[in-house]
This record gives sequence, structure tokens and C-alpha cells, in this order.
Amino acid sequence: MSAEAADREAATSSRPCTPPQTSWFEFLLEESLLEKHLRKPCPDPAPVQLIVQFLEQASKPSVNEQNQVQPPPDNKRNRILKLLALKVAAHLKWDLDILEKSLSVPVLNMLLNELLCISKVPPGTKHIDMDLATLPPTTAMAILLYNRWAIRTIVQSSFPVKQAKPGPPQLSVMNQMQQEKELTENILKVLKEQASDSILVLEAALKLNKDLYVHTMRTLDLLAVEPGMVNGETESSTAGLKIKTQEMQCQVCYDLGAAYFQQGSTNSAVYENAREKFFRTKELIAEIGSLSLHCTIDEKRLAGYCQACDVLVPSSDRTSQQSTPYSQVHICLRSGNYQEVVNIFIEDNLTFSLPVQFRQSVLRELFQKAQQGNEALDEICFKICACNTVRDLLEGRTISVQFNQLFLRPNKEKIDFLLEVCSRSINLEKPSDSLKGNMAAFLKNVCLGLEDLQYVFMISSHELFITLLKDEERKLLVDQMRKRSPRVNLCIKPVTSFYDIPASASVNIGQLEHQLILSVDPWRIRQILIELHGMTSERQFWTVSNKWEVPSVYSGVILGIKDSLTRDLVYILMAKGLHCSTVMDFSHAKQLFAACLELVTEFSPKLRQVMLNEMLLLDIYTHEAGTGQSGERPPSDLISRVRGYLEMRLPDIPLRQVVAEECVAFMLNWKENEYLTLQVPAFLLQNNPYVKEPLVLTIILSLFVKLHNVREDIVNDVTAEHISIWPSSIPNLQSVDFEAVAITVKELVRYARSINPNNHSWLIIQADIYFATNQYSAALHYYLQAGAVCSDFFNKAVPPDVYTDQVIKRMIKCCSLLNCHTQVAILCQFLREIDYKTAFKSLQEQNSHDAMDSYYEYIWDVTILEYLTYLHHKRGETDKRQIAIKAIGQTELNASNPEEVLQLAAQRRKKKFLQAMVRGGEIDKLLYAPQPEFTWQPCLGPVLATKLFSP
Repeated sequence: MSAEAADREAATSSRPCTPPQTSWFEFLLEESLLEKHLRKPCPDPAPVQLIVQFLEQASKPSVNEQNQVQPPPDNKRNRILKLLALKVAAHLKWDLDILEKSLSVPVLNMLLNELLCISKVPPGTKHIDMDLATLPPTTAMAILLYNRWAIRTIVQSSFPVKQAKPGPPQLSVMNQMQQEKELTENILKVLKEQASDSILVLEAALKLNKDLYVHTMRTLDLLAVEPGMVNGETESSTAGLKIKTQEMQCQVCYDLGAAYFQQGSTNSAVYENAREKFFRTKELIAEIGSLSLHCTIDEKRLAGYCQACDVLVPSSDRTSQQSTPYSQVHICLRSGNYQEVVNIFIEDNLTFSLPVQFRQSVLRELFQKAQQGNEALDEICFKICACNTVRDLLEGRTISVQFNQLFLRPNKEKIDFLLEVCSRSINLEKPSDSLKGNMAAFLKNVCLGLEDLQYVFMISSHELFITLLKDEERKLLVDQMRKRSPRVNLCIKPVTSFYDIPASASVNIGQLEHQLILSVDPWRIRQILIELHGMTSERQFWTVSNKWEVPSVYSGVILGIKDSLTRDLVYILMAKGLHCSTVMDFSHAKQLFAACLELVTEFSPKLRQVMLNEMLLLDIYTHEAGTGQSGERPPSDLISRVRGYLEMRLPDIPLRQVVAEECVAFMLNWKENEYLTLQVPAFLLQNNPYVKEPLVLTIILSLFVKLHNVREDIVNDVTAEHISIWPSSIPNLQSVDFEAVAITVKELVRYARSINPNNHSWLIIQADIYFATNQYSAALHYYLQAGAVCSDFFNKAVPPDVYTDQVIKRMIKCCSLLNCHTQVAILCQFLREIDYKTAFKSLQEQNSHDAMDSYYEYIWDVTILEYLTYLHHKRGETDKRQIAIKAIGQTELNASNPEEVLQLAAQRRKKKFLQAMVRGGEIDKLLYAPQPEFTWQPCLGPVLATKLFSP
């Protein structure tokens, strides 16, 4: 044994021994293996994975001798696979919660249809036409399971689903996901059409007064032995797993309640049915107790449904209707009794029965009504916000920005109410230290933010304040407040957040307006505006200076803001920011825009996007005027933001044309040309003289390739980068000398490759030219070379924009015409949709000039390997059949592997195959004869172009 082999063996023996995963076909070979496997503490594969594997294999289409795809055959193998899937589901006690969580809609639909079939439900029979009371217990239970799943699936489909983060784009995976999505949508469409029937079937089940039975592994085994048995053990009332009447009714009531609740969004009268079913579910759970093994109800979700029904369904029983805080709040909101809502929220600050999210949603609803012109709600909004703020305080959360906004103009009434809420929300007899500390800190901060000492003394002399703070702390705070100047120091910038700046005492309006014009400090601007609005509410201060200009596309949105202070502040901050940007005072412009962004984020998504766009433009200006002038490339995040703007398709967002123009100019300056050809209209590029470098050759090549392709000979089309920038048609087509075009393209490519022989785009053009002139060996050589240079000799994946489906199909044709038929079959796997017809036809060819069965190790598609096994068996080629069987038996090709493992196996085989094609010398033996030399002159392109278009 060599030293290397010994090291390898030692390394292998030192690894922990992991038992191999049991393959699905092993369960076909050993009847008792399934039960042994399921009895393991952690079976691998898991039960739900086995269901997927069994049904996937049983539903695989077949291919006949004429290479036609046929539906799955109804043979013994497939019947056993379906039975195994049912037995696994029986092991899980037909728990829909488990099955729905782990199986897709198409798989579960197939499983339950197989259950109906094996339970003697005639195909195509409407379940509503069958009398459950007269059916065998297992048949009735199968119908109930299917119809319960049907309405549960409809309800689940109505919920929003968070999309998983997509991984790297893989076409085969995306196609598979799209197919599954379409199949799911089709199944949902059928289920929704049959929803009324399913509900009637389940309503009828509630009238049954007998226990039901569901199939177990044992009863399914009996059916497999004697599938025609009638009135035997499997049909009797004692066969299978017993489901008590109350357990069945409890599950059915809950599922019907969810279905009725979902329908209530379009028909509110149905909420009454939902309420009835949910409350009956609660009664049945109380009767059954906690000993039930087959009744699995999410009791927290049930409680939520019951609370919602209490709110949505008017009840004659006022006591029950007002039994929960939810109901009380909704009754008050509907009747307009907003003061009672405030009282409920204050009481809830002691009980914590209402979730914070619900309280915030009530405030949002009232705030929207106030914004729509109901000014009477302004006071209620402040009171609700104060209640929520104290609740946040009690639970250790930070104070919301909204409270700081509503408390910008404090008065006696607001402070009195705030102190009342604080007092009623804390039990002073036994408060915790943390709660006392939070409340004391809050009241101290409120005092520090007040300019009027009268308001400060209102808080500091209150009983709650005296109780929470020690004498020394209170005296220190009052002394600090007394020492403060009665007028604010206009030079001091607050250190708190943008919204926490206190207003100063009034000064002369003219002086303040003069300061407003001169200031570029957003904090100072805001402070001045607060003082001005405190003096008069009749002026529109955004009109103070005629130099403050905001683009008309923005001004309409800004001037539509209802609050006059906010409207003035947004307009002035934007106008000053735009002016600073114009005079290249970028630091102040950024401060002004940042303050404006923070302000509008709270109430206007539209203006938020406007400010993000303006800050992007400002960052472009800043870079171009700074480090960009020295040639330093912009940071990647700035390039990403520019791309994001060019791709943005948000409706109703005001856009300035200059932003788009500057973004395009920015991309041109930093040579993001390939991106621009995909995003920017052709006329913008055609008028741009930008480029000194190899891109010139690429553009010239694209022109002549476009002329070459004008004949619409799709089979012999040549591909090139940037070809889309040229007109799609030529009016005087007869004037084009296509022979001269062909010569020019060939010589241009040869000259370009002399400059850079590793440009994959030029290599593809060269390959396409050889392909168009029937020189297939040379074409294949250059297709392989193009892939090799952009993938580190195939050690990395070839980019999909290099090996497109068109390139792969041309490589397939080259190999076919060169009698390399095994290579044809392998390349058929490279397509986005595997071309089985071509692959199977090529494998039937027996006169192949390639390595044939030596290439089988590069095949990763199991269907092709299965076909090879069948083909060699039919021909009696035992050795080759064994090679194919060995290839199909590799563990990494197991269909139950995660998608990442299967993709890795495919990439590894792609790499080895392409390297083998280049290394093996098979292509080099067929190289084309050298072409006659042609001296390229830089002026030749324009000369030929003139000749081509001459009459």
C-alpha cells in the first residue's frame, strides 16, 4: 500500500461512523423494514420525507419504445409505493397538523386521494351525495379527513406568507418551483370551487352519533393482501384506530369555524356561524379533557378566534358582549365614545390585558381620522398616546417619537392628564424598584424639556413626583431649572433627538425670520419655526424668502401636508438642502436632507422615497467633486444604490429627471456599460461618445454581427454583446453585401483575438461563425475554449450568460454531426429543460466516435441512467449495463438528498466532463485548417461599412 493510500485509509478510519441513509427502494425489497425504520427514535429519512419519496417515485412518468412520455403505469411497484406512503401517514395517526406542516399541497392532495381510493370511495363521486351514516367507519373517516384538509388549505392560502430568501438563481430549481406553484394554484382553484360541498359534508358529520375508525398500518396491510375483501375485518366497525364522536366533532367544529371566519371578510353574517362553531369547540374540549390523543386544537389560537368573534358579532347578551377589553374598545370606537377608550387604556396599564400592538393600532386609526380633518380627535390622540407611552415606560421600552411630537406644545391640560395617567398606572403601595426608577426618570426628563417654570412646578409638586424622588433629587432638579435663562440660548444645539428640542421664549418675529433665512442648521431652523408658530398661526413661513425653491414635482406633495408647522419645516429643509447642493456646500446639504428624511419617515412613505432619491443625487455630486476627480472608484454601496434607482418602479413617487440623468452619467463615467445596455433605452447610448479601449471592438463587432443576422437565418445567427443597441431592421436590405459582412466579421474577430485571446464573448462569436459555415469541430473547440477561459478551466461554474441554451444546443449539434453521441446525451443535461428526446435518440446510436460508456460517470440525471440500464439490458450488453447501474447507485444522486447536494453533484460532473472533452484530445484531432492571413487596418471598419450601405 502506498503512503498516500495509507494516509487516506487512516483518515477515513478516524472519522465517526455514520450509518448510511436508508434508500426508498429498500422498503420495496423487505416488507418488514418500514415498521422497523419507523420505530427508531430518529429515523432517517424522517416519516414525512418517506411519504414524499414514495409518492414521487410512484408518480414518475414512463417512456415507451418510441421515446414518448407516458403517465405513470398502474403496476405492482407503484401500487406498493402508494401503500407504503399511506402506511407512513397511518403511523403519524393522520395528524393533519404534522402532514400540512411538512408536505406540499400537491403531495398531500395525492396522499389523501389515495386514501379515498383505498377506502372504497368511488372516483368522481361527489362526497355530498354519500350518506356518512351508512358508510363503513374507515370510509366515512377518509371522506372527513379529505374535506377537513380541503377547507383548512383554503383558509391557510388566505394568510400572507413571508417569502424565503432566494438563493443563487438556478434555472432547474426555479422551473421546478414554478411548476409546483402552478400545480398548487390549480388544486386550490378546484378546492375553492368545491368549498361549499366540503362544508356541507362536515356539517353532516356533526350529526353522526357513532364512533369512527381510521386506517392503521395493520388494516392497510390486510387491504394489500386481499384488496377485494368486502364485509371483512377492514370493513367492520372495529377495524382501525378508534376516533370517538366527541373528538371528531371537536376537530370538525374548529375547522368549520376557521372556514366561516375566513368567509366573513366578504359576508359578515357568516361570523355568527364561526362564533357558534368556536364556542362549541371550547365546550367539547372541556368535555373531552386533556386525555384525548386524536384531538389537537391550538387553544391559544382558538381563544383569539373567540375574542375576535365577540367583537365582530353583535350579541343580545350585553354582559357577554362586554366581557373582554377587546369588545369594550370596539364598541366604544363604533359608537364614537372615545373618552371611554381612554379610560379602558388607563385601567389596562395595571392589568396588561391588551397587547401593545393592539393599542398602537387603535392610536393609528384615530390619528388617521384626525389627519383627514377631524380636529376634535387631536386631544383624544394625545391622551391615547400618553396612555401608550406610560405602558411602554412600565414595560421598559423607549419613549416613542410620536409622543414627543404631540408634546411639542405643552399646556396645563396636557400636563394634568399626563400626571393623572402616571398616577393611575402605578400601585404606589408595592411598586418594584425598576418600575419606580423608570417612572421617576420619565418625569425628570419631562421637566428638563419644559421652558415654562410654572409647568415644571406643576410636576415637581405633584404627590407622585414627591413619592418617587428623594428630597435631594427634587431640590437639585428645581435648582437646575431656576438657574436656566428664561430665554433659550440660540447658540446651543440640543443633544437629544431631532424631535426633543424645546421651544424657546418669543422674540421679535422679524428677527426670527431673518435668522430663519440665514441658518443652515436643521436644529436651529426647527426651533425658530416652533417659536414663530407659537407667536402666530396665520403666516405661512415657507414663503418668507423668494430664494427658497422646491421643484414643482415635490411642492404639490409638501404643500398638501395638513399640519402647518410640519409643512413649513419640510419645505424649508428641502429648499435649503437643494441650495446648499447647488453651491457645493455638501456637508450642510447632507445635514438638512438627513433631518428632513427623519421627519417625513414618520408620516409619508412618498416623501421618504423622495428624500432618499435626493440624498443619492447628493452622494453622487459629493463623490464626483471629491475623490472621483482623482480617479478613485466609488464605493460599491453607492453603485448599488444607483442601480436600485434606475430599476425602481414605484408608482406615484414624484421623480426629477435630473436624478435619472445623473445616475446614467455616473454609470457611464465608471464604465458600468454592460449594466446600462440592459437598463437604459438605446437612444441614450447611441448618442454617447464615451469609450477609449477594447470596448470599441466589441461595439464594432456587434454592428457587423447585427448586419450578418439581418437575413433572419435563425439557425446560423451569430451572438454578440451589446447587439441590442442597433436597430432591429434595415430599410434598404438589398443594398447590404452579405459576403463582405461575413468577411469583415471573421477578420474583426481574428484581429480582436490577437489583442485578447481570452475574451469569452469574442470566442463565442468565432465559434458561431464556424458553426454557420458547417465547420463543427472548430466550432466545438471554440465553444469549449470560451467556457474554459471564464471558469478557470471549468474549476468554477461557467456563467449562464456564456453557456446559454442556444450555445449548448449548438454544441449538441456539433457533437451529433461528429458522431460523438454519448457527449450529446450528457450535454442534453446542461439545458434549462433536459432534452430527453434528443438524449435517448443519441444513446440508441451504436456507431459512436467518443468514449461511450466511459462517460457514464458524468451523467447525473437518474432518468437518463435508468434508460441506459434498460437499453443495455435489451441489447444484452451486460458489462455496460453494470457500469450504468454503478453510476445510478451513487449516494449523491439519491432523489431524497437536499437540493443543494443534487446541484453540487451536477456541478461536479459538469466540470469533469468539460475538462475531459478538452483534455482528451478528441477535439484537437479535428481542428480546422488554418485560414489565410489578413492584415487588419483600423480604418477598414468604416470603409467596409460605407461599402456595405452603398447602392
